[in-house]
Amino acid sequence: MDPTLVAFSKTHAALARALAERDYSEPTPVQAAVLAEDTAGRDLLVSAQTGSGKTVAFGLAIAAEVIGTAEALGPADAPLALVVAPTRELALQVERELSWLYEHAGARITACVGGMDPRAERRRLDAGAHIVVGTPGRLRDHLERGGLRLDALAAVVLDEADEMLDMGFRDDLEFILDATPAERRTLMFSATLPKGIVQLAQNYQRDARRIAVTGATRGHADIEHRAVRVAPKEVEAAVVNLLRFHDAPATIVFANTREAVRHLQATLQERGFAAVALSGELGQHERNLALQALRDGRARVCVATDVAARGIDLPNLDLVVHAELPHDREVFQHRSGRTGRAGRKGVSCLLVPPKSRRRAERLLMDAGIRPAWGGPPSADEIRGLDRDRLAADPMIAGGITEDDADFAKLLMETRTPEEIAGALVRLWRARLPAAEEVVDPVEFERRERRERPERTDHGDGTAGVWFRCDVGRDRNADPRWLLPMLCRRGGIDRGDIGTIRIFDRESRFEVRADVAGRFAANARRPDEEAIVIVPAEPLPDAPVRDRPGRGRGPRTDGPKRPHRGKGGAGHRGRRERGQG
Repeated sequence: MDPTLVAFSKTHAALARALAERDYSEPTPVQAAVLAEDTAGRDLLVSAQTGSGKTVAFGLAIAAEVIGTAEALGPADAPLALVVAPTRELALQVERELSWLYEHAGARITACVGGMDPRAERRRLDAGAHIVVGTPGRLRDHLERGGLRLDALAAVVLDEADEMLDMGFRDDLEFILDATPAERRTLMFSATLPKGIVQLAQNYQRDARRIAVTGATRGHADIEHRAVRVAPKEVEAAVVNLLRFHDAPATIVFANTREAVRHLQATLQERGFAAVALSGELGQHERNLALQALRDGRARVCVATDVAARGIDLPNLDLVVHAELPHDREVFQHRSGRTGRAGRKGVSCLLVPPKSRRRAERLLMDAGIRPAWGGPPSADEIRGLDRDRLAADPMIAGGITEDDADFAKLLMETRTPEEIAGALVRLWRARLPAAEEVVDPVEFERRERRERPERTDHGDGTAGVWFRCDVGRDRNADPRWLLPMLCRRGGIDRGDIGTIRIFDRESRFEVRADVAGRFAANARRPDEEAIVIVPAEPLPDAPVRDRPGRGRGPRTDGPKRPHRGKGGAGHRGRRERGQG
């Protein structure tokens, strides 16, 4: 065990036992800093990034004020320590962390947060608590109503103090701090130290020791940042493919508005993902149910706004997807900081449409991040991973039980090995959401520039065969997504398709005569997009300019797909506000 923790365990055996049960053998930098000998009993102003282990850090730091050198705490009365956090999710998370840390000390810990029954909280406060954790608004309410006594308070912790000031809680914080004993110990934890935090520290701390955790950018050390180029109409499809590609135990997908969260959650559920939503419009009970579903594995994707997701700490959160660009560097770092916590590796994917490229580059530069740029995972890449995952699935790799052996023997007697394997593959794939056909806008443009100009006779003197499909301008048809779709449906190459012309309610295109029969046969097969393709009469003087990248042509913003209704990750709506 680390010498710092060894020294701590000699004084606080109950907390050391809890740490050992959680395999804490080495403190994080912020934990080591607050346990240093020269910090004992002093007020602290700590600058540390989210995910650095600061909850356990201040839990250990206030041990002397809460439990002293005793083996266990006595009966609970007025609280000995108070922790103030900006949001109810963070406050409840702090309560859970301190509960296991002080479990063997017999501590009674109570949470007081907005959205919960204040009468039940009052009853718990009247019954006594060693540590109270709460949001500023609810704590002030209990103080004003006489439900919260602070006369015995020995320590106060302000967690994410900069966020509380940004969310407008300065008056509530000052009211709470004015009601605490003058001789209390005050610890302030903040990701940044803006002027407002420094002023608050000067007013309410005495000779505070300032601690800046070495390498404050360490918050990025365990996060692999990726910038993903996406076509404007393929954001949702790119999110689907990222979820399928990474196959993370838990993922948060961030959007900027409540409307976007609702739409994206519904889209993912339609695709077969177990997805929950978190936004400011949900009650606390609904939020708790969503978070519990993520923790116990019943859900693997959470679609959330920034405010609702603040303070969430999920142990298996390996992937963060920014479906919409965050507003500034701080929001981006907060979002990304949900993963890569406490030494665990994580991935943060920022989706960047072409028109947002410069803003994304500025955002990343301000955050000091140099991501890996690329397109979204393709359907072929995901299918390749599926093959590897199937082979490694415990259902396949594991042995066969005696009960299963009878069924296996029956199958072997009535079916061929190929039939059995095929059925197994179908069952395995049925539980997986289908991958989407997406393009990398940059690579698409490069391929288009390399293509030779198409001629109506395909250069060999043979006329092409004309077909039509039932998507036109009324469904946002565009050559940039029509072309790959037609190649996939017909089983042909790009060079086999000539002129494409788009009309109001249909599109017509030309296929090389020597592959037209194969194309027609393949195109008749049912497809999930339900686009009907049938032969058509030739068009007179069909201009080549309607191919993407030739002449003026239809004006586009990039590859488009048929219109699927309003909303989406880019839909603008009412933005979130903080809640106390």
